[in-house]
Amino acid sequence: MSLPIPRAWKRTFWWLILLAVSFSGLLLYGLPALRHLETFIPMGTCPLTRMPLLRDNFTGLLHLWARPEVLTCTSWGAPIVWDGTFDPDVAQQEAIQQNLTIGLTVFAVGRYLEKYLARFLETAEQYFMVGQRVVYYVFTERPAAVPRLPLGTGRQLRVECVLRERRWQDVSMERMRTLHAALGGRLGREAHFVFCMDVDQYFSGAFGPETLADSVAQLHAWRYHWPRRLLPYESDPRSAAALAPGEGDFYYHAALFGGSVAALRRLTAHCARGQRQDRARGLEARWHDESHLNKFFWLHKPAKVLSPEFCWCPEIGRRAEIQPRLLWAPKEYPLVRD
Repeated sequence: MSLPIPRAWKRTFWWLILLAVSFSGLLLYGLPALRHLETFIPMGTCPLTRMPLLRDNFTGLLHLWARPEVLTCTSWGAPIVWDGTFDPDVAQQEAIQQNLTIGLTVFAVGRYLEKYLARFLETAEQYFMVGQRVVYYVFTERPAAVPRLPLGTGRQLRVECVLRERRWQDVSMERMRTLHAALGGRLGREAHFVFCMDVDQYFSGAFGPETLADSVAQLHAWRYHWPRRLLPYESDPRSAAALAPGEGDFYYHAALFGGSVAALRRLTAHCARGQRQDRARGLEARWHDESHLNKFFWLHKPAKVLSPEFCWCPEIGRRAEIQPRLLWAPKEYPLVRD
């Protein structure tokens, strides 16, 4: 027979629970100073004794242990690219020798076009794949409103017309179907590698061929220190995007992903198919196409993972481990999603 728990202990127990929940809320959504506490959550270290030396198709031998304070490789042998782990000059020369054309796609629908597109393209011209052949693909319902900026040698801008969806969530989710069709058309014939990015971002540092691989995933800036059990994967088992407890490696951000044309065709086909299945069941994944993207990368591990330096949110604040190359623009959802 169990002994009764004194009422005072019960009150103490529930106060501790309340305190823990409150502290978690502040840490995740409140005071910026508290967010820095998550930097003390260890990311892990590259398994030095189990991993052979990693070589990359573009950067040669990777210096995975040049950044001991962060995780620089995955359990399946893919590099996690941080500043200092690669030689940018080697990557640049290798890409030139391979005579590559690199595609960059972006959706600028509704007020996102006026608010963000010009700065995105202007900074891309400064920092994205400088010295390489680049073709920008802008998807919009208003082609005439796309700014015509002066482009460098070997760089082109193409504008593709899309329908404007009724809800912003549908714009996000229809992206996969539209990209799949484009990759099977002119974009797929023009480019060897393609990056797909959100428009409400801007480049702030070199974003070069060190990022290229058959499939490329981006660590989410707000989630890269979190333990797996706290990551916001889709949990509804009825959804095609669902991950069971214990599944998942990292939490990847759908604001940036890339790879070869063939690999991206597989990714976009998977996500579009999952979204169709959910819609037929009257479901919508928690984080829309990002939930399906995370399911895909759980099933089909990316060949390269980009550190949060390649897609950083300034609201998080400065961190010693971060040398940002792409920054989130201020989010003005009431304006652009109206």
